[in-house]
Amino acid sequence: MLKRSHRMWFLALVLAGSPFAVVAQEIPAEYQQVLSRLGKQGDFKDNVLKVNIPRNDLKVTVAGVATPTPFGFGGWVALTKGDGGQEVLMGDLVLTQDEVNPVMTALLDNGLDVTALHNHFFWDEPRVFYMHVHGHGTAAELAQKLKPAVDLIGKPGAAAPSAPATSPPAGSATQTALNTTKLAEIVGAKGEQAGAVYKFTLGRTDLNVVEMGAPINARMGLNTWAAFTGTNEKAAIAGDVAMLESEVTPVLKALRKNGLDVVAIHHHMTGSRPTIVFLHYWGTGPAETLAAGFKAAVNELGKHGGTMSR
Repeated sequence: MLKRSHRMWFLALVLAGSPFAVVAQEIPAEYQQVLSRLGKQGDFKDNVLKVNIPRNDLKVTVAGVATPTPFGFGGWVALTKGDGGQEVLMGDLVLTQDEVNPVMTALLDNGLDVTALHNHFFWDEPRVFYMHVHGHGTAAELAQKLKPAVDLIGKPGAAAPSAPATSPPAGSATQTALNTTKLAEIVGAKGEQAGAVYKFTLGRTDLNVVEMGAPINARMGLNTWAAFTGTNEKAAIAGDVAMLESEVTPVLKALRKNGLDVVAIHHHMTGSRPTIVFLHYWGTGPAETLAAGFKAAVNELGKHGGTMSR
């Protein structure tokens, strides 16, 4: 590994001095306007505008070790020209956990797609998450769509954390146990009770996913689920949604419009066809309100290329 590192270092030096090295280009006027609109700095190389969104405001430690911003906390978005006069935008925004859902809502409400949400580190303080963004349009349009989300990043008080959930007092005279019959009516499926948790599991039998000849079914993890605990008046919900690529943005919009927080978007299986994307969500509030939010997300499944098995 050390020898390989030395070879890569030497190759980098050679390329830096070669006529084929990528060098900075003058930033076109339309891209200068993007930087001005966003209030950020960037550079233009290899026909790509790179907009820098570093988290210099964060003092991050990973497993107790102080880490500088370039170590992995430099957010960015990039634009390059596509077909038909359209720009292609891709990026990776570095967010604290209390910024994730407000920034996601700002992106979705302004017509941009969120394609991934995940962590890069464990034992990081403060906790940092990475949100991938994607979009098409003119440079000016994309800057306009992106600005509301960028304006939320690193602004004290712009994204206040939600109050932590608390368990209802045992034997409270004013709160009643979960009405699982009503929850099943809202979701349109029967759940299963496991101790203090009532859980719905909905399979995706419409999707033919095979891994090395073995069918991947609900018991193998190809499912959407929701778990409830607490009382009718004060409940918590957590779960996972299995989606086709075309279903991701509609499901995200449904969850956010119903006040449910998205805490992860990721792949469970790589190289599978069709590609399945999974997301984890969480929320607190009246049980029936939470169930309605989950149902709204479920209703988006099957409308964009597949059907749900209930």
